[in-house]
Amino acid sequence: MIKYVEKTDYELCMAVAEGQHAAFDELLNRYKNLVYSVVLRMVNDREDANDQAQEVFIKIYRNIEKYRPDYKFSTWVIKIATNHVIDFRRRTKNEAQVAYLEATDDVPVGIEQSPEDTYIAKEQTETLAHMIEELPEMYRLPIVLYHQQGLSYQEISEIVDEPMSKVKNRIFRARKLLKESLLSGNMKRGESYGM
Repeated sequence: MIKYVEKTDYELCMAVAEGQHAAFDELLNRYKNLVYSVVLRMVNDREDANDQAQEVFIKIYRNIEKYRPDYKFSTWVIKIATNHVIDFRRRTKNEAQVAYLEATDDVPVGIEQSPEDTYIAKEQTETLAHMIEELPEMYRLPIVLYHQQGLSYQEISEIVDEPMSKVKNRIFRARKLLKESLLSGNMKRGESYGM
């Protein structure tokens, strides 16, 4: 029996291309969480994310012989996933939400939050998620891939098919826009409370 767990991603791709369907099961196990996470952060709906993640894997399966080991398989997979979701949103004209990491994920272990702190953190997370979803697509996608998926500038450059300098510039610009939105939002909130 072939031990697919011990194979590299490229070896698995070649095995799938040769008709060894069990090799695709191993790729699916390795990358299902990554694909689902990327898709969910772009569509912000669990049901849509499940459906679209399945369609992404169908595309990966159908195009497996096009994968080249010059790039990391994860980068190739994310590129297919992001392009698929962009096409999905265009087709359905659905205004997708981009959810930001839950603020509670950033709380150090052993530190308890008061109910007030929890509420404030949740409100800040929702505000930031809304601000990110309001960013133009060319800024939103790189910042989500960089900060939420932990991809490098080079990987993002390959996914969005833009020079690395442009990717860095867009992430910098997105941060600046978010900072300006946060500052203007805080000022408006302060004014409304008479501060």
